Amino acid sequence: MRRLQWLDISKGLAILFVVYFHFFRTVFEHYQLPPNDWSGTLAGTMSILRSEWWQISGLGFHAVGAFIILSGWTLMQSTMGRAESGHVAWGAWYGARFVRLYPMYWVAHIVYLVSPFVARLEPVDGRIILSLLGLRFIDISMNFMYLNAAWWYFSMLIQFYLIFPLLFWGARKFGAWPFFLGACALGFFVRYLMLDVYPVHGLWTLGGFAVCRLPEFAFGMALGIWHTRSTLRVESLLLRGPALIAGILLYPLALKLYDNGIAYVFCDFGTGACCFLATAGIAGLISRVAGLAKIVGLVGVYSYGLYLIHQPYVIWLGLRIRPQPISVFLFIFLITAAVLSAWGIFLEKITNALVTKLLPVRKTARS
Repeated sequence: MRRLQWLDISKGLAILFVVYFHFFRTVFEHYQLPPNDWSGTLAGTMSILRSEWWQISGLGFHAVGAFIILSGWTLMQSTMGRAESGHVAWGAWYGARFVRLYPMYWVAHIVYLVSPFVARLEPVDGRIILSLLGLRFIDISMNFMYLNAAWWYFSMLIQFYLIFPLLFWGARKFGAWPFFLGACALGFFVRYLMLDVYPVHGLWTLGGFAVCRLPEFAFGMALGIWHTRSTLRVESLLLRGPALIAGILLYPLALKLYDNGIAYVFCDFGTGACCFLATAGIAGLISRVAGLAKIVGLVGVYSYGLYLIHQPYVIWLGLRIRPQPISVFLFIFLITAAVLSAWGIFLEKITNALVTKLLPVRKTARS
């Protein structure tokens, strides 16, 4: 399947926004914005910009929802390519996914254990076994955020991969729209039960039970189908302005879904979809700048490695530099993002090369 540069750019933007958010939250955890100054035009403008920066920075965790959508898209398209060329050998498919996901995940554990300059907020104990297996949803309050909180996403992802053949069959049998609407109905119903009828720990709806995030994943799968059938139309909507405008205009409405328990059933999907639309729109703009597109696209290609290793580093650094003026913080973030991206790319390349050498018959496919 031909790689779509703008899709890689979208992944790069999403993972960089997540890294930025974790750094921002650490540095400014106890920071209070100074009172707005309306004494003059310049002072008022700076007050508005500072407030907007603060609000936008706090939305970084929504990029996780965008990433779920992008994961559903790429996985659907790559699997459709296999299906069109013949029968999908699901045993081989699972094998390819295993060697794609687990080796780098294990390497990230080793890197965490031996690296200097990482935040070690919890002791290394028996829980690491469940972490290495990816079963962090077992005894969820103790294990889901263990050692590296970002790894919760991995345990959600393997659940999606486990049920993906069923999702793929449903999408092809019923079509994109019926599948998407049915997946949303199931996901929202399960969220409603877990949030309002039989309340459970919030980590289950965050991703401990993957069906709670099925609407985002199914949206990505549906987009993958629509893109295959009408590439120019979908890319025109996503990359040439409509998606960016829609994402910006709909975002305030999505944020209103935080207001009460019933509305929150739809919150993760609403905020994730808006973040995805805005990210895709920005990716369309970046794709017109060759040099920048190449850099951000490369980060997107290897976003998995950056996702796995970044959080302990940014927490360690953030705890040591706070507080900082906003301009200094942004400068430090750019340097930190560049260094961590290079480190993540290096680790992922080395891991993939080693896996390919040890298992030459298997071919890993990025998602």
